[in-house]
Amino acid sequence: MEYNTTRNHLIMREYGRHIQKMIEYLLTLEDPEKRQRNAQVVIELMGFLNPHLKNVEDFRHKLWDHLFLISDFKLDVASPYPIPTRETLRARPKPLKYPKRYPRFSHLGKNLEVVIDKALAEENPDKRNGFANAVAYYMKLAYNNWHKETVHDDAIQAELSQLTHGQLQFSNTPYVKSFRPNEGQGGREANGNRAYPVNDNFRKNRNQKFQQRNNNGNRNNDRNNDRGGNKFKKKRY
Repeated sequence: MEYNTTRNHLIMREYGRHIQKMIEYLLTLEDPEKRQRNAQVVIELMGFLNPHLKNVEDFRHKLWDHLFLISDFKLDVASPYPIPTRETLRARPKPLKYPKRYPRFSHLGKNLEVVIDKALAEENPDKRNGFANAVAYYMKLAYNNWHKETVHDDAIQAELSQLTHGQLQFSNTPYVKSFRPNEGQGGREANGNRAYPVNDNFRKNRNQKFQQRNNNGNRNNDRNNDRGGNKFKKKRY
């Protein structure tokens, strides 16, 4: 009986022991034409045993690469694709350069400084104030991620002034651009006329829903009171 401990190392387990033995048999063939025909048969068998490779782009190229890999790059056959070598197949990629950016405040990150630079380059005062409030809001979120206690606006303003050299100021209230008198649903123009009519059906349906909710609430209260009274009446002393 032959055990796996006495056999040679299985290079690619997804193809099994029999495919590896076939490729080892190819290495023993001296006739080039016979070796080439048998290599084609082995390639077809490898594709049949692994149908999932058909969904991979250039799956036959991958099969030929696996054929040379299992043969330890010793098989001498003609391939329709470039024959891989041990150095090219197992070459390590070059290490990527890690971006080294040094933010002034590590808990805020470098991207916030990029947003601040765009805010400082903005000439429109309304957009500039919006940038300042958005930056301050993000600084509060970043502070809460690293600290459990709440942060005061003065601390945020101090850090923002240090980052922008006192060029940005934010307000405690959220920045909302004011609308013109004739904008919005139900707005009125300067002469007192509506900019456009309000949907009265929508307002009527909404009032009906509110009235129905109030009626249901009153009914539930009356039922609870009746149940409590009945319990009190049935109780015996």
